Amino acid sequence: MHSAVLLIEFGSIILGLGLLGRFAARFRLSPIPLYLLAGLAFGEGGLLPLGASEEFVSIGAEIGVILLLLMLGLEYSAGDLVTNLKAHYPSGLVDGALNALPGAAAALLLGWGPVAAVVLAGVTWISSSGVIAKVLGDLGRVGNRETPVILSVLVLEDLAMAVYLPIVTALVAGAGLLAGSLTLAIALGAAGLVLFVAVRYGRLISRFVSSDDPEKLLLVVLGLTILVAGVAQQLQVSAAVGAFLVGIALSGEVAEGAHTLLSPLRDLFAAVFFVFFGLHTDPASIPPVLLPALALALITAATKIATGYWAARRAGISPKGRWRTGGALVARGEFSIVIAGLAVSAGIEPSLGPLATAYVLILVILGPLTARYTEPLATRLTTHRHPPETPGPSSSRVTEARVGRDGG
Repeated sequence: MHSAVLLIEFGSIILGLGLLGRFAARFRLSPIPLYLLAGLAFGEGGLLPLGASEEFVSIGAEIGVILLLLMLGLEYSAGDLVTNLKAHYPSGLVDGALNALPGAAAALLLGWGPVAAVVLAGVTWISSSGVIAKVLGDLGRVGNRETPVILSVLVLEDLAMAVYLPIVTALVAGAGLLAGSLTLAIALGAAGLVLFVAVRYGRLISRFVSSDDPEKLLLVVLGLTILVAGVAQQLQVSAAVGAFLVGIALSGEVAEGAHTLLSPLRDLFAAVFFVFFGLHTDPASIPPVLLPALALALITAATKIATGYWAARRAGISPKGRWRTGGALVARGEFSIVIAGLAVSAGIEPSLGPLATAYVLILVILGPLTARYTEPLATRLTTHRHPPETPGPSSSRVTEARVGRDGG
């Protein structure tokens, strides 16, 4: 009987997620807010709390985080990461300063303490690669000059996560200074070792994993990723960081083939992860933190726009492209929830989960709007403030002479 109820509940969750995804796709929206709302509806204090399938959903959510980070690592080769780090690290430093500090300040002002401040700093810092990639595709901007700048900022955030996640893991676990330093040293050593091995021996690793049979390739990559993630977690580093490093180590045709095969699994388990986070957030706890979440969302939307504008200006992009860069970076999503989930699981601060949920819901809806409208709105405002000068008589004569000379 228990297994039958579990199958019914879990099957209903998957079916519901599929329908929500189709609804979001019809209106060209990110499905993340709908997944979070579904979790709120069926979690603690929701309309119809789940019981039998919660443990199964928990395991699925953990796999979802692992696959999210694996797929992220597959997007970049080790060489690309090193090149981006050398060329664009100032943009990464500005990004961290402008967007992490508001989150840390908000946690301290709310009286949540230093550990919650470090966690909330990460929540407000990391943009959503998934939402931003989808928005760029929907708006037809993948080939724009500013798109490499956007991707560079996202890559630097992903690299920073390899250092940040072990720190957060140690802090929320209540590790002391010595244990926390050891955890960070292990994480940095593992990341450095994997990057070195990937640069020097990436082809050999990819050749070892490679297979013409999609089934065998899927099993080897998935098994290797979960194994490394488990070892990383056992070392108190982070399962997510382990998965990210596996993705970096794979390259070429193996990475492309694994990306194609794992994309449906990633989408499935990532959706389960968002539902699981919502399940552990009481809807009644959101209204008290809604105003702080809204204020924080507006502040960090502005700081992300400033980050993108500065990074694009440094890369020599035109003013319109600078505004498009800033507007595209506003969305937060999957990784903000991953970071908040670490603190929620450890019971750091009861209000942190609801605030993170409300914050992500606001910015995952606002992000596509800022990507679309920041540039035209900024252009209109600057044009209104500095109207174009009316050409004088001499200018008119010069124009006429040019037209006549060009055969106009």
